[in-house]
Parts: sequence; structure tokens; C-alpha cells
Amino acid sequence: MHAALDPKAEFAALREQIGQMILGQQTLIDRLLIALLADGHLLVEGAPGLAKTTAVKHLAAGLEGDFHRVQFTPDLLPADLTGTEIYRPHDGSFRFDRGPIFHNLLLADEVNRAPAKVQSALLEAMGERQVTVGRETYPLPELFLVMATQNPIEQEGTYPLPEAQLDRFLMHVRVDYPDLATERAILQLNRAEARHDQQKGAGVVVSQAHVFAARRAIFDLFMAPEVEDYLVHLVMATRNAGAYAKDLDGWLRFGASPRATIALDRCSRALAWLDGRDYVSPEDVQAIAPDVLRHRVLLSYESEAEGREPDDFVQALLARVPAP
Repeated sequence: MHAALDPKAEFAALREQIGQMILGQQTLIDRLLIALLADGHLLVEGAPGLAKTTAVKHLAAGLEGDFHRVQFTPDLLPADLTGTEIYRPHDGSFRFDRGPIFHNLLLADEVNRAPAKVQSALLEAMGERQVTVGRETYPLPELFLVMATQNPIEQEGTYPLPEAQLDRFLMHVRVDYPDLATERAILQLNRAEARHDQQKGAGVVVSQAHVFAARRAIFDLFMAPEVEDYLVHLVMATRNAGAYAKDLDGWLRFGASPRATIALDRCSRALAWLDGRDYVSPEDVQAIAPDVLRHRVLLSYESEAEGREPDDFVQALLARVPAP
């Protein structure tokens, strides 16, 4: 019955469907869908038990494609992720056994627990959309989305992602605890699921063809030259904040790369498309800017000593760079 829906209606139905099962995390749901539409990858940071894994599982259930979860641990090897060549003694040849990275949706759980070589293998696959083993190169699926999670609480024994590698992620999303009313609703939903009396419909399943059609559609959205200038100025202000506001001078050591400009454009377009509009507004850019920029700016030592966070800089930037 959903086959006749157009991509926009399908994504709206999928958004609602996931929202009924993942309560209090609408921002996370929207950022997952935006990453899918913008053909990028998502880094999600939050305490355990905030439905990060469950959200991507429900997204996978609503898409035509396969899903795999990898728990990153300190003893993980790159071959555990990419796959390895297996010797075949009967004919003396090698056969490549594909690893979990060849799925359409990959959940890299607690990515900062894996050593640098594993992180490098993952990020290379994210950037190049291919895996090289020995002398052979294997392309990844055309629909390929990585959602990596990291726990902000336990940092002992972890391998934090370097800034240059963080830049490969389209967005860095932070999830927080739900409020009182939502917590009660989560409790009631869990109780209903445990009793097996939660009503479940046939479910929305978005085809890969409709995902690719939606990706093309977001580039057709109208973006006024003034909005495009605003978007570019926001990124430029991370590199020379003093030219935009004297009080921000010295906050940063390094600003955002051109990847940030591209990500801000794609994500603001995807957000406008998800909200059913055929144009991009300055509010779309402002809504998505923290998730696009927070992992791409590096604070100065003085700012860190004063207890500032990247989010503080982004919010100050949004308040000072004039919007059209």
C-alpha cells in the first residue's frame, strides 16, 4: 500500500513511524534521515541507554537494505571489519570473505574503543566508498551509511578520534536525557511491548530507488543567493572569527574545512525537504549548523582553560554573523 507513495510522503511516514518507537529523540531521528538524504555518515555521542542503537535499527527496518552492528573493542582488527582473504587448499587460490562493512547500514558502536588501525579502516571506507585488501579493491554498496556512537562518560582505555578523522563525519550529534513526561511515556511503551500488545502496522519500507530519487530532489530546492552567502560566511567565520566579531578573536586554533561548507549546504537542504518545503531558509542553516560544525572547530588552549566548548563558539557565531 506504500508503493504508490512518492519519496517525500514515504520519508514523512518513515519519520513518523520511527518517532512512535523512539520517544524524546526527534533530533536524532531527523539527523539520521538527513544523513541518509545527504549521503553522509553520522557520529552520535550520548550516555548509554538513550536509544542510539535502537534508532538506527528502526531506520534499517524502514529501508530496503541490510543492517549490521559491530561492537568496537580494543582487540578488534581491521580485517574483522573489512573482511579477509581465505586460502582454499583444494585449488591453491584465495577467496575474499567480505566483512560487516559491506552492509547498507553499519552501526559502529563505541567507535572510540577500537584502536587507530580499525578506526582508519572504517574512515577510509567511509571516505572512499571502497575497501582494498591486498591487490584487490572492492566497492561498497551504493547505499552506504555509517552511524558511529561514542560514550562521553568512560574515556579510560579509549582511542579518541583525531580531528582530521572527525571531519569525515557529516554531522556530530549529541543526545541528552528525556524530560519527565517523555520518560513516563518510554516506560509505558516498554511495558506495552513487553506484554506484546503494542499495535504494529505493516510498516513503511522506503526503497533504495526512492532514497536516490530523494537525494536528487534536495539539490533542486531553491536556495536564495543571500542564504548561500550566509552559509559560506558562517564557515569562513570559523577561520577568521575576529573579522566578524572582535570578541570571538582567539577562540579557535583551527576552523572548519570546505567539507563543512558542503555538509552545511546538503544538510540544510535535506532538513528543508524533510519539512516539506521547496526552498532553504536561514533557519534551516541555523538549525543544522551546530551538528555540522561542532566536530570541525578546534578551540584554542585559552578557550579550553576558560571552560568553553565548541558549541559555545557555534552559538556565539550564529548570534553575531548577520542572517539574511
